Amino acid sequence: MTRNATLNDIDRLSILFDSYRVFYGKLSDINAAKQFLSERLTKNESIIFVSETPEGHLTGFVQLYPLFSSTRLKRLWLLNDLFVHPDFRSQGYSIALIDKAKELAISSKSAGLILETDKTNMIGNNLYPKTGFIVDDDHNYYSWSE
Repeated sequence: MTRNATLNDIDRLSILFDSYRVFYGKLSDINAAKQFLSERLTKNESIIFVSETPEGHLTGFVQLYPLFSSTRLKRLWLLNDLFVHPDFRSQGYSIALIDKAKELAISSKSAGLILETDKTNMIGNNLYPKTGFIVDDDHNYYSWSE
């Protein structure tokens, strides 16, 4: 089952979010994860969906940020974070979360979803094409940071 995350989920969601960050080489910091997620939800800056077992155990999450496409004159959603706890992988939770993100894109009449992942993320790089995402070889991706 997938549903919108609420502030009541923050403690359990923060543990998953922290594991996600550690997966990407960041240091564990549960308190910072709680604060970050709480701010995103209370400020309506992102939409987070969670997946859970029938018993209510959180298995994963997807976090989406709203963007806009000037050329398409529509909203666009950045699928920024997707994580399923290793104990629950290969059970359909990732696909269910992606489907929930697609439902959001359709219901908000957006231009679609975009995402990026590390080239070394073999799990994601195998999953995304299976769910209809297409690798964009036509555009260059640039970043800047201070």
